[in-house]
Amino acid sequence: MSSLPDKALFKVFTGAADVSRRRFLFGCAACTACAGLGLKPHSMMAQDAGIASNFKKPRIRLVFTHIDPKTPTWPYQGFDYKGRKKELTQRLLTACPGVDFLPATVLNEAQAKELIQKDRGVDGYLVYMVGIWSGGPRTIAFSGNPTLLVDDPYAGSGEFLIVNAEARRQGMKVAGVSSSRFEDVVQAVRAFEALKKLQQSVIVDVTDSSRLWGDPQEIRKVFGARIQKVSSAELNRAYQKSDASQARRQAEAWMGNAEKVVEPSREEIEKSALMYQALQAVMNQHQAQAIAVDCLGLFYAGKLPAYPCLGFFQLNNDGRVGACEGDLPSAVSMLLLTYLVGRPGMISDPVLDTSKNQIIYAHCVAPNKVYGPSGPANPYQIRSHSEDRKGAAVRSLLPVGEMTTTLEVDPVKKAVILHQAKAVENIDEDKACRTKLAAEVKGDIQKLMGEWDRWGWHRVTCYGDHRQAVETAAGLLGLKVIMEA
Repeated sequence: MSSLPDKALFKVFTGAADVSRRRFLFGCAACTACAGLGLKPHSMMAQDAGIASNFKKPRIRLVFTHIDPKTPTWPYQGFDYKGRKKELTQRLLTACPGVDFLPATVLNEAQAKELIQKDRGVDGYLVYMVGIWSGGPRTIAFSGNPTLLVDDPYAGSGEFLIVNAEARRQGMKVAGVSSSRFEDVVQAVRAFEALKKLQQSVIVDVTDSSRLWGDPQEIRKVFGARIQKVSSAELNRAYQKSDASQARRQAEAWMGNAEKVVEPSREEIEKSALMYQALQAVMNQHQAQAIAVDCLGLFYAGKLPAYPCLGFFQLNNDGRVGACEGDLPSAVSMLLLTYLVGRPGMISDPVLDTSKNQIIYAHCVAPNKVYGPSGPANPYQIRSHSEDRKGAAVRSLLPVGEMTTTLEVDPVKKAVILHQAKAVENIDEDKACRTKLAAEVKGDIQKLMGEWDRWGWHRVTCYGDHRQAVETAAGLLGLKVIMEA
């Protein structure tokens, strides 16, 4: 019996409305972001929408595995596999419009090998175990392709537990879901969509240094994202071409929405608005979704007319990524979170306070739309940059009482380091960076002291409990997840 794609299951669910839907959703997010600033959508937001809508969907082989229904096994002899496969296919297509599913059925190991050999241009495999002991799941999991194993509870459980454990122990690109909540399956499947976007993304790195913070080749190899290095001169040319009247309007919006402006003058904030335009111009020129700037090195050397902090603040609010200090691993971490959970990440230089079981995430920039572009905004202040008391930066007064997820990816080590903490306080302290979010560590704070020499000072924090989503994406990439607390 051949393992041909289940066309009958698929044809009634296909449609052609995806591009227009994504354009609509992105447009809504852009309009909401502009409304929060008191600005009307303008041409730069239209360009952003064009970039976002050009992403290709992942093509995922949806493989249902079971044996002949005449054989006594789980779920039971005579089970209606055909009906269950039709039901699950429909639910997946409805819940995951950003994925192109290619359904097939595999009854044994030979059929699994045949399917893998025939597949071309498939981004990954979703192996849905609606029965057990076909042998197909192990064959696919060990094929080297990104594979999501899903146990249909009380149907595929034994084979799922064995194959998932073995494949992950052997370092295969595998993640698993064993849950009675279908939403957990959907969340895991959407990791394919996030990783496909990451593969198509460009990260601009503005620096004059020959040594970059991160390895562009390893980033490309592991995540697919391309690093485009540009000089400070290119950014400054874009700055010189920026529109002064638009910068004034942007500065007025930032100032008008701020809880207060402390040190910076209006002129300094307008310079930041000109820099924001320059960041966008460079990103649009290179069709980039993220930008990292060696801000401290270039500003201290007199090579930047303004800090990019307020520009990063706005980019991260609007669903794009602005990353400090030319930190490429953090930029990739932020971009992954944006695609994976729809929320911005924020870079920090953490401080530990063991007396309170707290970690304090400190930096001179953070978004004030931590729930995503269309979510509510929290208060913020406009301050000077902390270390040199110059320019304009942000103190974001972030929400408290919520769990946060903090991580850093390392493509060289093929790993992700991760911890979680509950936000409890915005620290008001003149020393160190302007934004300081204190959070109670989930786990052992003494253990949290043990990994910084191997990973560096920076971490990327995102609001919400996203451990499972990150672990799924990491598994599909073949990365280890190290819980540092």
